[in-house]
Amino acid sequence: MAPKGIIKFEPNRVWRTYRGGMFLDRMEGKTTVEDSHFPEDWIGSLVEARNPGRNRDEEGLTYVQDGSGERIAFRDLLGQEEDYYLGPSSGGRSVRDRLPLVKYLDSATRLHFQVHPTAAFARERLGSNRGKTEAYVILAIRDGVENPYVYAGFQRPPGREDLKRWILDQNIEAIEKCFTPIPVKPGDVLLIPGGRPHALGEGILMLEIMEASDLAVRFEFERDGFVIPEEARFMGRDIEMALDVFNLEPVEDDRINAVFRCAPKILQSFGSNGRLEELIGHDRTPCFAVRRNIVSGTIEKTIDEGFIGIVTDGEGTVVQDGFATPLKRWDRFFCPRGEGRLQYSSRKTMTVIECRGGKFNHRGHREHRENH
Repeated sequence: MAPKGIIKFEPNRVWRTYRGGMFLDRMEGKTTVEDSHFPEDWIGSLVEARNPGRNRDEEGLTYVQDGSGERIAFRDLLGQEEDYYLGPSSGGRSVRDRLPLVKYLDSATRLHFQVHPTAAFARERLGSNRGKTEAYVILAIRDGVENPYVYAGFQRPPGREDLKRWILDQNIEAIEKCFTPIPVKPGDVLLIPGGRPHALGEGILMLEIMEASDLAVRFEFERDGFVIPEEARFMGRDIEMALDVFNLEPVEDDRINAVFRCAPKILQSFGSNGRLEELIGHDRTPCFAVRRNIVSGTIEKTIDEGFIGIVTDGEGTVVQDGFATPLKRWDRFFCPRGEGRLQYSSRKTMTVIECRGGKFNHRGHREHRENH
């Protein structure tokens, strides 16, 4: 039996090659908080984590309770009543294609340099309908981190053969010189298209939204004493295939903001009760969309598809299909399309981010255009 109304998610911590997660421990109310190799919380995940050398069946998948209290994979629940949960489908899309992968990510150290394939590359070369274009919504910075940053580029791209040699020799100093640090602060929104090499700096808590895959070329093999296994570096392929993933067109310093930063746009105003903003629309990427609700009273709106929601500030209530659900800061939930109406209420102010699926063409593929 499939439950109706809002579905809240429990923490779903996932092992990664870098350390972090102290803030996530605090969110969960743990008495001892520490950084570990569980720096991410995968929210409403329909995919498994790729951690070669670490055999954990179904790690990364989100589980929920169905209407009878039985534990079930969230993707299987969606498949039971797809029209109710996600809205009418078209183009032969699978359930897995209809929601992005959303994460809390809490870094204690700079992450490994990596690059992800575009959807077009993944379809043509990897046999997958999903690449890994991703977006960051910066939520908080750790105390003591004075210059938080993200690398995304290249600003000064090397030639293919130089890059190959630097990767094989692990000349990280040369690779790092290809980037200009991009300063970030809470509230910033960045979009990293597939093909663009990048690394997140230390001390950043963010919401990460991406295509529902875990495809990555990790071209820095060691961080903080942990060495990435060979099979986890180039997606199980060779370095020539890995090099094909890179977009080596330069993003000069004066184009960084235009290529990577996203400014909010007001989609709907509710007067003194709040507003609905678009953080990332399908004009920026066909892979997903991100919206933000600022609620300072009661707002009611139409929804045409199910989405993953995250409360990043304040508290309040959401009413969907007649079911009222209390919300507090850091809650994560799924809102089904249901009857197509939704109401948020807050006595003070509440911020809710909504993460929605991609835009597909008539063949059931994400539109081929990529944002470079």
